[in-house]
Amino acid sequence: MRLTRYTDYAMRTLLHLGTRPDEVCSIAEIARAYGISQNHLMKVVNELGRAGFVTSLRGRSGGIRLARAPAEISVGAVVRHMEGDFDLADCPTCVIAPACGLISVLDEALRAFLAVLDRASLADLLDRRAAALRRLLSLPG
Repeated sequence: MRLTRYTDYAMRTLLHLGTRPDEVCSIAEIARAYGISQNHLMKVVNELGRAGFVTSLRGRSGGIRLARAPAEISVGAVVRHMEGDFDLADCPTCVIAPACGLISVLDEALRAFLAVLDRASLADLLDRRAAALRRLLSLPG
């Protein structure tokens, strides 16, 4: 299983915001911290906002911040929302699909994968690591 860059950037954004829960951060700041495209990150942040994971504040001191407490943001929920689909193989177009056992095995594997992600919250990812993340991202505090 490989997640898209879109989901990767979404998780990076949430981790960045989670290290500074009481602050508003700019997309430019987050893009700089990770060395990623600001334009691409704007699309990701827009989708995170539509999903209710982040909230944006307009104006001179605007930016983005978490819309919920890190403990209320499930990694599984983020991955499900950001990924377009989870087709692990092109089974619907395969001629042997009606008789193939691979579909059920892949479905079981996907359910197990998502179950593990569902058990982890953003708070779990940040727990005891927030200081190290701030240091790696060159953030104060």
